[in-house]
Amino acid sequence: MSPADPDAGAPAAAGATPRPAAGPAARHSALHTRSEAAVRSPPAPRPVPERRRIPLPAALAGCTVLLLLTMVLGVAIGSVPLRPAAIWGVIADHLAGHPHDSVADAIVWEIRLPRVLLAAVVGAALTTAGTVVQVLVRNSLADPFLLGVSSGASVGATAVLLFGALASLGAWAISIGSVLGALGAMAAVFLVSRQRRALAPTQLILCGVVLSALFESVTSFLIFRGNPQATQSVLFWLLGSFGLATWQQLPIPVIALAVAMVYLLTQGRALNALAMGAEPAAALGIDVQGLRRNLFIVTSLMAGVAVAVSGIIGFVGLVIPHIVRLMVGSDHRRVLPVGVLFGASFMVLGDLLARTIVAPQEMPIGVITAFIGAPTLIFLIRRRPYLYGASG
Repeated sequence: MSPADPDAGAPAAAGATPRPAAGPAARHSALHTRSEAAVRSPPAPRPVPERRRIPLPAALAGCTVLLLLTMVLGVAIGSVPLRPAAIWGVIADHLAGHPHDSVADAIVWEIRLPRVLLAAVVGAALTTAGTVVQVLVRNSLADPFLLGVSSGASVGATAVLLFGALASLGAWAISIGSVLGALGAMAAVFLVSRQRRALAPTQLILCGVVLSALFESVTSFLIFRGNPQATQSVLFWLLGSFGLATWQQLPIPVIALAVAMVYLLTQGRALNALAMGAEPAAALGIDVQGLRRNLFIVTSLMAGVAVAVSGIIGFVGLVIPHIVRLMVGSDHRRVLPVGVLFGASFMVLGDLLARTIVAPQEMPIGVITAFIGAPTLIFLIRRRPYLYGASG
């Protein structure tokens, strides 16, 4: 018995068959067998905890309360502060058909309330347009402003404002000109960025940036050749402003937003499939070409109408969809209704800041949205909580 044998002193169990000593060859064979078993059966990966999402009813209720609060603040705060009770009193009197001839009535009904409502509608339209564009090109960094759609719309609107184009259409002239410019801009971006009948998302963004600069130069040329007396007002309008909001401006963007939302909410499943790619969507029985064409028109409609009444406002359609997806997930049946409310609240708050930070002067709202949206977007990009998928 060798003292180096560790099992030499172990007593044998009764009735047990003596175990032969394991030599080097046997130990090597056992280790090899265990290694093969480990390769064949890798350890199960730990389940990744799902990110908690806010339930849709709670998100809708919270965003509705936020919108009402920002709208009340938008009407109450100004050079002449008003109490909420006075605001609701003026609104109730007008709805009942018995308005009063007072200073508070003029401030609320003629100046601030149309402005707040127009800001809410434009914010909802830009958010919805940004959400649709990101699905359409399968790139979470796309929006009408970045793709040059807003710049194209500004070309059409500026031509109407400075040269009287489409003047026979009356109150619809600016909106029609803006929508036509948006359609032309989006068509140009899509045609330039196509490769062998396939849409390249990365090249789409680059082409959008380049064509956006081109459309902005066209707008600058029109301003230079236009009426010098109208140049200053047009330049201020291009930076984004609701300072000239009236009740007559509300019907067109409201109708455009309502029509777009009715269509998009019926296409929630198709939008989810298209976000995964054209081939998976086609495999699910979706008419990809027809859906893209309709989304193309809907996006141009909303972006064009928004630019017509407010000028170019960036970062809203880019940042707000990201924030909404973090709250409720990527299902567009949830993103679209929540985005409408949250985007409206953001725009009303931005307009409030634009007219109070440097009071009594007014700052272009595009400055406010860029100042808030750019750092927010950088933060969201660094976190990268989700991706739309590989480009191509």
